[in-house]
Amino acid sequence: MSGQSWICVKCNVPLEPKKTLFSYLGNTFSHDVKACPVCGAVMIPQDLAEGRMADIEKQLEDK
Repeated sequence: MSGQSWICVKCNVPLEPKKTLFSYLGNTFSHDVKACPVCGAVMIPQDLAEGRMADIEKQLEDK
């Protein structure tokens, strides 16, 4: 994700870093992701989805 300039397909503007809250099974965590400053759509990179998010999901489901 770093080093690349991502553009929102809907708004045609560059995505900007934004601290975003994620909620799963009643638990919330935050992470900096790229988001559209106009419509708010976020891009979740593959390494985050398969890494930290997957780890947190597994921990919460094991409780």
